[in-house]
Parts: sequence; structure tokens; C-alpha cells
Amino acid sequence: MLSDTHCHLDFDVFKNERTEVIDRARSAGVVRILNPGINVLTSQNAIKLAKKYPEVYAAVGVHPNEADSWDEESINRLQILAAEPKVVAIGEIGLDYYRDRTAPEKQLKIFKLQLGVAAELGLPVVIHTRNSSSDDQKATSDAIKILTIWIEKLIVTNSELVACPGVLHSFRGDLISAQNAITLNFCLGITGPVTYKKSNELQQVVCSVPLENILIETDAPFLTPHPFRSKRNEPAYVKYVAEKIAEIQELSYDDVVKTSQINSERVFRW
Repeated sequence: MLSDTHCHLDFDVFKNERTEVIDRARSAGVVRILNPGINVLTSQNAIKLAKKYPEVYAAVGVHPNEADSWDEESINRLQILAAEPKVVAIGEIGLDYYRDRTAPEKQLKIFKLQLGVAAELGLPVVIHTRNSSSDDQKATSDAIKILTIWIEKLIVTNSELVACPGVLHSFRGDLISAQNAITLNFCLGITGPVTYKKSNELQQVVCSVPLENILIETDAPFLTPHPFRSKRNEPAYVKYVAEKIAEIQELSYDDVVKTSQINSERVFRW
């Protein structure tokens, strides 16, 4: 039993064969798929898919690259959407310093506001961070600083989120950032790049962190794992991420699948 804990099935690239993609995932042993929104509209679409397909669950949120879509009604809309039964997280939210689409100051503002929504509703968060370059950790570092303050406030309010606050999706930070995130009880979402030959730093992170802090993801249609790297990604390919993690940690595939499934249930309570 596998879970793809991050996949954008609502994107147009899947519109002509969405059911077939989900059928292939089912045949590959994928029993749960989390579809996060990137703005209010796609969050609504994610919920529609969750209602249609038993395997699909939704997260609702505004991605940092969509921060310009934020307005004074956004918090209220997200709160209403988050009340839907198959919404299990707030996301994907965070910071993106790679693309120059939204000023960092605005990203920081809506990131903090959405963390407030998650705290109020008791929902875990799906965090997107993308640094400006491979040797710059500022987006990840800034996000962890904000999350540290957020966790401190959760501790004061005795929130259950403290024990399992969420996931740093498609983690590509360094080992220090990974260790800092784990100290806050976050999981690391591992995607297709872990299977690439030149992903030495990511593979070192996976080698060094406890399996209990790892979730497996595709981020489909992006980040397709080897051996399908040049093709569109889909949830069925999550097994290749699990296989690579098993190889790196010198564990059995079954152990990785079982533990990652337990991890996903602990985070998303699905």
C-alpha cells in the first residue's frame, strides 16, 4: 500500500485521462493521493476530485508563486474550503525565491497568514520552498525560521499539531535544513530527483535522516523519476521513489512502503 502525498491531478495536463491515471496508480498499489491546491480555484478543483475519486484527498492553500491572487477574502474562502470532509491539510504554501513572480515580502505575509489558518483549524501544513540556486538555502532557511516561531506559538496553545505539524514538500535543502525541520517534527517529502544520478546532496539527506520523517511524493506532473524522467509524471511512479529510498537506506522496499504509509497516516490522519 503506497501513498502519493503530493500530486496535482487537477492540472490540465491530466484532463483527458485523469481516470486512467488514477486506475494505473491503483494497479501500482497506490491507495491514497494528496492533491494540494495552489490558489483558491485549484483548491476548489482539488476538492471536486476528492469527492469523485475515493483515493484522492485535498489540501487547500495559496502557493507563493500565486501570491498575487491573494485578496481580503482569501482567508475566509480557505477556511470554508478547509471544512470539507476530505481536506486534510493547508497547502501548498511557503516561499519561492527561484521564480520572480511575487515579491518576497508578499510571500512572507501570506505564508504567515495561512499558517494562522492551519493553527486555527488544527490542520497540518504542506510547505513549498524553492531556493534561488542550488547553493543558496535562503528560502528554506527563512521558511524554517517562520515555522519555528509558529511551532512555539502552537506549544503555548497546547496544539496537537506540535507532534506532527506537516511536511516540507519535495525537499531539496541541505542536511542542516533537514535536521532543523526534523527537530520541529516535520516530515520531508521526497520526490523523483532522489533517483537522479547527480542528486548527491539529496541522496545524502535521505541517507542521514530517519525513515520515520520521510514521506514519498511524485509532485506529478513534475519531477518524473528515473527511468521515466523525460515523460510526464503520475502517481503510479511513486514506487520508484520508494525503491530508491530503500536502496539508499539499505532497507527492504516493503519496510519503506510500510513506514512511509504509517508516516502519511500520522501527518494527514486519513
